[in-house]
Amino acid sequence: MENKAAATVEKYNMLRQNDTVVVGLSGGADSCALLSFLASVREKFGLKLIACHVNHMIRGQEAHKDQEFARSIAERFGAEFRLLTINIPQLAKEQREGIEKCARDVRYKFFADTAEECGGVIATAHTASDNAETVIFNLARGSGINGLCGIPPVRGNIIRPLINVTREEVEMYCREKDIKYVTDSTNLSDDYTRNKIRHNVIPVLREINPSIEKSITRMTENMMCNAKHLDTSAKIALDSARIDNGYYNIYKADSLYRCDEAVFARAIAELLSGYDVIPESDHIRLIREICRTSGAVQVKGKIFAVSKQGYLRIIKKDSEPEQTETLLEDVIGSGLVINNKKYSLDIMTVAEFNNAEKNNKILFDNSADYDTISIRAVFRHRQSGDIFRLPGRGISKSLKKLFNEMKIPGEFRDRILVLADGHDIIWIEGIGFSAGHLVGSNTSRVMCIRTQSEKSEREKSDE
Repeated sequence: MENKAAATVEKYNMLRQNDTVVVGLSGGADSCALLSFLASVREKFGLKLIACHVNHMIRGQEAHKDQEFARSIAERFGAEFRLLTINIPQLAKEQREGIEKCARDVRYKFFADTAEECGGVIATAHTASDNAETVIFNLARGSGINGLCGIPPVRGNIIRPLINVTREEVEMYCREKDIKYVTDSTNLSDDYTRNKIRHNVIPVLREINPSIEKSITRMTENMMCNAKHLDTSAKIALDSARIDNGYYNIYKADSLYRCDEAVFARAIAELLSGYDVIPESDHIRLIREICRTSGAVQVKGKIFAVSKQGYLRIIKKDSEPEQTETLLEDVIGSGLVINNKKYSLDIMTVAEFNNAEKNNKILFDNSADYDTISIRAVFRHRQSGDIFRLPGRGISKSLKKLFNEMKIPGEFRDRILVLADGHDIIWIEGIGFSAGHLVGSNTSRVMCIRTQSEKSEREKSDE
């Protein structure tokens, strides 16, 4: 077992010198074997081991005995012991979720908080047998390629050194090393889905193939390679279809529609991941259809995929934009924060402006002759009747007509910041200043409006 675990650690570069490793220690055979293995390589890597045990308060006195056993195992292998005691049945009821999911979420939060505190990695004792059960569970649910990838050997700062070791090999290792362990009584019941698979499905599959765990492990490795290739293709497709104007992204619907179906599905999943949504196959199919035609698909709650005028975008219809009306003079020197975006306003001489902002089109478009701007000017969102004078064209247009011509999606229009004197719009976020306020030969003071992202880009270019 130790050789397999060591090979897995090396293959996936799981451990580095002087790592702190937060070990999930239930007291079962898998977690005890994991702690023993990590203790065996502690000197090689200079590891510090922290064993974390959660008493879920599900099994009364039995859970307390497991807690004290875990403490003794941590002491045997020279690991610091940390304990979390929490009433999972009560918490699951309060949060209206299953006990299994609630317990898992609590455990991982405990591990993550501990790892963050000490700057370490998290080691969990998932084995090839756990991986096989996960794949079968996902298969029964009709999962796609992600589900068939099983449990990843590494995910973020979580490592799984025993992922290529079977449960049988773990138990043999424990006998050889005289490592005692406890058996959770809930693992013996078929009340939980995983136990049903472990007790009823795996034995039948083992009759067909005695090395079923190893075979499933090989399959998941192949699936992970395929998934990685799809991820790369999906990112290329999104980059090719993306239209970015600085404050929202939209995607050319026909460009995405022409993608291979598997790549399209992966691309949509990537877009929705920013909203913590995992799309179902029906969602993917419907979104692909609206890319061909037009329309909207409700993915989850207030999250929608919308295809209109040849463009696809993901929107969240959750709230009205923050309403604000801030005097220009109140922003100078103090800045402004609207819709979680930071703005700053600088006043400089023409010489300073020409020297500092030369060849920077974004900031040039967002700079004006300060002395042409009224002290009554305010920052706000658009209002009915707003008019903007287009630079170099000698005409004025309503903001509604201008936004229509620029094909700015409706859900973004009320979030765009403007600087206004009554209904005379002086400046529009993402567009710039109106005619009559531009920097000219008679300008003595220049006003620059910058978003935080613009300042960061400029500072990077100056380095």
